[in-house]
Amino acid sequence: MTHEPDASSLQLAERLHATAAICEVVTTTSLSTSVHEVVLRGPATTLAGAPGSDVMLRFEDEAGRFVRRRYSVRDVDAANDTLTLWLTVDHVGPGSTWVTTAAPGSEIDVIGPRGKIFLDPVADWHLFIGDASGFASFYRLAQSIEVPGRAIFIVEIDAADDALSATFDEGLGVTGIFVDRKGRALSDPAGLLSGLAAFALPPDLGHAYVFGEFHVARVLQSALLDRGLAPEQISHKAFWREGLSNADHGEPVKED
Repeated sequence: MTHEPDASSLQLAERLHATAAICEVVTTTSLSTSVHEVVLRGPATTLAGAPGSDVMLRFEDEAGRFVRRRYSVRDVDAANDTLTLWLTVDHVGPGSTWVTTAAPGSEIDVIGPRGKIFLDPVADWHLFIGDASGFASFYRLAQSIEVPGRAIFIVEIDAADDALSATFDEGLGVTGIFVDRKGRALSDPAGLLSGLAAFALPPDLGHAYVFGEFHVARVLQSALLDRGLAPEQISHKAFWREGLSNADHGEPVKED
């Protein structure tokens, strides 16, 4: 790698108490209709942080402006100094364009770690609910659950091959429910609400992690409160918003 991070990245990383680095693309792989994997080499352990963390990538968009997008870390290989990201490509955007065209050896400006949602260490079971944009964080968080424990996944998908799986420690209880969107609007929570309604939450202490579309995440949070979870038992984050590009700093627009 021959380049230093952009000056704006170094300044932003300092304000965020994070690290800015140039990472090299090792591989890019299509995993399914909606999900593409990229492996980056750089100061991986530092950038990736704890399970639940994300990184911020700097892209040039079609208008020639530089924008940033945030992506959850799927995996870290400390021995090879690599981190893995899963990006959704079922939309048009700077990140989806980059990940499907980036060549091995190319470089990307990265800031990390970012994020405030981590695994609840005292929960007996963990519910991960949302769409395919949440897979990377869902699976990395679940793979950090200590045995015995339980991971429950309710994920809405658009194509059969989007039902991506992961490997977990023997002794971890795992339940996976994939909900077919069936052409519903991306902001329609009906499918995930149906999947949630069909599942009896375990009686002991649990924690829910809600990641995905802005409107859907809001409705699911309310539904989980109605099911008896306390606010502190629910971690939720909108990764994107139907019909609106994320802001230049990578977050979806929050105002209605």
